[in-house]
Amino acid sequence: MSKAWIQAKHPEFVRDLFKFFCQGSELLERQMASFDDDGNVEFEVLKDIVGNEMDKGLLWRMKDTAHHVFRNDPHAQLGGRFLDWAIGYIFHETIKLKEDAYQKQNYAPWFHALIKGDTESTGSERDITEQLFQVLNQTEESMQREIARIRFIMAKCRQLLPYYLQRYSDNVLLARYIFSQNELVRSVFKDEYDGLIRAIYGEESERMYVLASQSLRMGGWMDEAAHALEQASQKNPESKIVLQEKKIIDNWAKRIET
Repeated sequence: MSKAWIQAKHPEFVRDLFKFFCQGSELLERQMASFDDDGNVEFEVLKDIVGNEMDKGLLWRMKDTAHHVFRNDPHAQLGGRFLDWAIGYIFHETIKLKEDAYQKQNYAPWFHALIKGDTESTGSERDITEQLFQVLNQTEESMQREIARIRFIMAKCRQLLPYYLQRYSDNVLLARYIFSQNELVRSVFKDEYDGLIRAIYGEESERMYVLASQSLRMGGWMDEAAHALEQASQKNPESKIVLQEKKIIDNWAKRIET
């Protein structure tokens, strides 16, 4: 891909990066919460999230998209460079978690069964196998450290992303995603959600809904556009951009009626 093409598609890449981060955060936190409950994560789920060179998973696509966004940004910021590194770190740390999950899921039960059923080994052999088993037991400690690091880096990404996204307050694709996937975005950012919206749209939070309405309208999703505009009106019914968009939506509705 040429640098010029990547820069031309920059608004889409920014939207995709934010989307992948939200989706990846939700999936990873679900697995990490499972580990908190019973000490287990699902290897197959992590395998799917990571993917491989021929079939890239969500986190792989997130890492690649981060490279496109931050390494081809003509107005690169220090925070963007750290986000590029941090998102790559999440990807690589999840690979380590996946491999540890494989060891624990597949070999721990096998080791237990072998040692429990062993009646023929000499004392020296049994000592060696028990020492090997201790290494496998340390896998859970490794998983704890990997999960702690992933959670820490994800938290820092949630803090850095709003600063980076300040320059994309006019990105209709980003606004449309935040609007259409608002439940997911809120669940990922939690108490930081209001700060995210304020960082991007300042004190005019209705702009997010208006931009979403414009994007949906241009895509032919008029009912969804009207719903977005309704929420913008609830935020600030006297806003000029809200009233302008309302006029367009109302004119469309009149044409449909006639």
